[in-house]
Parts: sequence; C-alpha cells; structure tokens
Amino acid sequence: MPSWPAMGSVPAEQRIIVALDTSSLPTALDLIDQLSTVLWWKVGLELFTAVGAPILQELRRRQKRIFLDIKLHDIPNTVRRAVEAALNYDVDLITLHALGGAEMMRAAQEVAQGSDCRLLAVTILTSLSPHQLQQDLQIPQPLPDYVLHLAQQAQSQGIPGAVCSPQEVARLRHHCGPEFLLVTPGIRWSAHPGTAEDQSRVWTPQAALEAGADYLVIGRPLTQAADPAAAFASLCASLAI
Repeated sequence: MPSWPAMGSVPAEQRIIVALDTSSLPTALDLIDQLSTVLWWKVGLELFTAVGAPILQELRRRQKRIFLDIKLHDIPNTVRRAVEAALNYDVDLITLHALGGAEMMRAAQEVAQGSDCRLLAVTILTSLSPHQLQQDLQIPQPLPDYVLHLAQQAQSQGIPGAVCSPQEVARLRHHCGPEFLLVTPGIRWSAHPGTAEDQSRVWTPQAALEAGADYLVIGRPLTQAADPAAAFASLCASLAI
C-alpha cells in the first residue's frame, strides 16, 4: 500500500477522490478507465453492497487508492471485527460514524493501529441541515459546534481524521491541528443552493481547499459530466494549490 505523503507536496489531481456512485461493476470500471489519471476512488455503500470485493480488487490491479466509505456504526465489538475484515481488502481509508461513540471508535482504531489504512470519523452527513439536526435528531447544539465535538472525540480515541462538510473544515483544522486528516464531500462547482441536489452544506472545490481540506470527494459533477475526463482536467487546472 502506498505511503502517506505530506499534504503540501500533493498535487491537486491527487487530492480529489472520485465517487463511484453506481451499483454496476461494468459501469464503475468504464468510469475508472475513462478517468485513467484519477488516483483516488470512493467505493460507498451502494457499490460495495452490490458488487463486494471485486471492485476493490480491480482498483488495486489498476494501482489506485481506495476510500472505502461504508460508515460503520454498530456495537464496539462488531465494528472492531468489521474493520479487521476490511483491512484484508488493502484499502487506504475506511469510514465509521462518530455518533457510534468513543468506545466504538477506540475499538476500531485499536485494530487499525499499525496498518497503512487510516480510519475517518464521519461527523454529520452533508445532507443534513442545522434545522434537521435540531428537529429530526433532537440535538440542540449548533451544527458547527456538534461537528467539532464529534471530531475532537474521534481524535481523542486515536482516529486520525474526519469527514465533514467544507463549511466546517476551517474550524476543525484550527482545533484539531495540521496532522488531522480532513476529507470533505459536499463539493459543487457553485455554492448556490440550487446546485446542491440532495446535499445541504456545500462549497466550491477552491473554497474547501483554502479552508484546510486535505481531500475532496466529488461524484456527480464529474461522473455525470458530458465528458468526465475533460471535466476532471478542467477542475485540476482551476485549483491553484
């Protein structure tokens, strides 16, 4: 598995994780081949549930890096065993929900410790708005405060990074330090609400990187473009990192 370079030395095209949001292995492989210069790929619940290990094997065969975004959330012993199993796939990043609590995160990190795979604690999904946090989840804290609380709790258990919306990146970077890995979905070419689709908290790629994000997760704006390769090349050219 490749080592983790210092972020300051990583070019723009290697800080973009393209989301394979499909349930079809042929469709996923076709997209990977179209975007042959993309290093990082996200395999989420939809594709991993539909296809399983073969997509991870194909990505490794193509010498790609893998973000296994399965958002583990269960009792500590179950999550510990799930992380142990996932490490056998030779992936680079695995997500678990910070809402699972300190004991769950500690159990997961104990298994991952010493491997080249990093765990990421998912804070609050980018589809959730501050209103939904308070009304649906009955969490009275302001959303940015709660995201910071979850990230700091994860960090206290040894988890080396978190997933948050780009709107919370600057605050997490300030409080969690330069070594804490921050991965941000909710990336759109425009921050206008009409472009967000099912995302609630979005920013542009440039704004997210300037705020302190290490990696950007981008799906539909690239994968549903008329020419995904051209869209990716244009994005990389526009990012002055």
